[in-house]
Amino acid sequence: MVTRMNPRVIKRRRRAARTPQRIAGITLLEVLTVITIAAVLMALGVPSYQYVTNANRISGEVNDLLGDMQYARSEAIKEGATVSVCVAASTSTPTNPACAVGSTAWQNGWIVFSDVNGDGVFNGQDVVLRAKSAFPLGDTFNANNAMSAVTFNREGFALGLNNTVTVTLHAAVPVSQTTRCLQITLIGQLTTETAGVLGCS
Repeated sequence: MVTRMNPRVIKRRRRAARTPQRIAGITLLEVLTVITIAAVLMALGVPSYQYVTNANRISGEVNDLLGDMQYARSEAIKEGATVSVCVAASTSTPTNPACAVGSTAWQNGWIVFSDVNGDGVFNGQDVVLRAKSAFPLGDTFNANNAMSAVTFNREGFALGLNNTVTVTLHAAVPVSQTTRCLQITLIGQLTTETAGVLGCS
């Protein structure tokens, strides 16, 4: 038995076969809109990200020096002997430590050592307690008053300082918002400051 299809159904199927099917997707205009929005967000976000990373890095670097200065002071008090922190010379190595006498470039690294004669210079009788390598990204860390070393005595006082010394840390590209300072007083007090506070600039 042969069944006949309804003529209306046949016409509907033929019409559907002739009508092109619409394929879902995105247009060029939509792609360009998304790219434009992404570019604007990147332009706004990248400077903020750079500021945050620079500020965090510099805070970490100044805190490294602060921590080692505090360690040197506490060791001097605990051991009842002088302990110094000096700028490391460019030739300084873990096996052959050396101070850069007269240098204020603390970004080159520093050495914490028991200073037998209290002269702020590492020699054969002294013992290295800690050492910090040079900063890798071109940040500068300079002290006023030509301070290349700090020596703490058994009472925790900083010897040989004429006044409060400020060690200022700038990013490779100086920005006042990321500048940090470490201040050292005659009595051995150590504080960190941001730019614009207590002579930090």
